[in-house]
Amino acid sequence: MALDAIVWYVVFVASTTAHEASHALAAYLGGDRTAYLGGQVSLNPVPHMKREPFGMVIMPLLGAFSYGWPIGWASTPYDPRWEQRYPRRAAWMAAAGPGANLLLALLALVLLRLGLAAGIFDPPPTVTFSMLVAANTPLLNICGRLLSMLLTLNVILLLFNLIPFPPLDGASVLVLVLPEDMGIRLRETLRGGGFAIGGLLLAWYLFAQVIRPVWALLLRLVHPELVYG
Repeated sequence: MALDAIVWYVVFVASTTAHEASHALAAYLGGDRTAYLGGQVSLNPVPHMKREPFGMVIMPLLGAFSYGWPIGWASTPYDPRWEQRYPRRAAWMAAAGPGANLLLALLALVLLRLGLAAGIFDPPPTVTFSMLVAANTPLLNICGRLLSMLLTLNVILLLFNLIPFPPLDGASVLVLVLPEDMGIRLRETLRGGGFAIGGLLLAWYLFAQVIRPVWALLLRLVHPELVYG
């Protein structure tokens, strides 16, 4: 459905822009001005699209209109010398992107629950990633779909990016959860050789194992009084 594809793309752009802008802001606050000078400390999606036009525009639009789901990527530049000098600051930069997705997911969840409590939204007969609630008017229906997509997409971005394999953010976040020397050595080991190539494939496999229980948890959070089969 064309409307769903458009809403999915809008949600993808907003979520990805927030993710990358958070990376850029954290790097700037940590002393690296690379992304700031590129205009990426901004919630304006244009600088992010200019950096990754294929990942931010072409691929997600093709995915949304062809398969009903946006597939894409973006990136934030940083100075590798800064990362080597301040590994923990760089790790916080990496964590900031998923952190933005967590905040957006929580915002969407709160708005969905408030809408259900106020009678603006109703539980739908069936639920999908793009429809966690139902509404009686076209405008409210679009709002419900937008919030549903905002919740599910940002949970997916959060979980996927925290998988500790390059080029995902989780590989750098290791420096925050392990002793610093160990985290740096592991991060550099994973970035080298075949790990960098196989990281995404392994990440997709691991993600497939956790998405079903996560989806069940999301349904319980949105509709705690109902059980969907």
